[in-house]
Amino acid sequence: MDISPRKVAYIIVRARELGAKVGRWDTPSDDADGDTILESRPSDGTGRELSSFIRNLNDDEKAALVAIMWIGRETFDEYDEAFETAKQEAVGPTEKYLMGVPLLADYLEDGLEALGVDTSEEEDEIYRKV
Repeated sequence: MDISPRKVAYIIVRARELGAKVGRWDTPSDDADGDTILESRPSDGTGRELSSFIRNLNDDEKAALVAIMWIGRETFDEYDEAFETAKQEAVGPTEKYLMGVPLLADYLEDGLEALGVDTSEEEDEIYRKV
């Protein structure tokens, strides 16, 4: 793979956090407390952080990430073909594309599993740090 499993694990963790957010039901406020921590707020940096992390990957890492997601989504079976296609078809910001994919974290995990890579330990370690 052209991206470290640890980086993919970090993206999985952050994508799960972002996916757990729900629309705000109360009046607009940036004073999130324990009861509203899973509500989307303008001050929440999870989406910006994930977007920035993906944006700062090099081109091969971005293509690898897309390839892994495609394999997990069963669009491709082979990494090399998915990777080359991702490099050729990259026309817009990768972070926008990936963050617009429903179930991104699941697809990345499934893609890694199909490639024989287990990042559960890395994910657990990242969860402990956040």
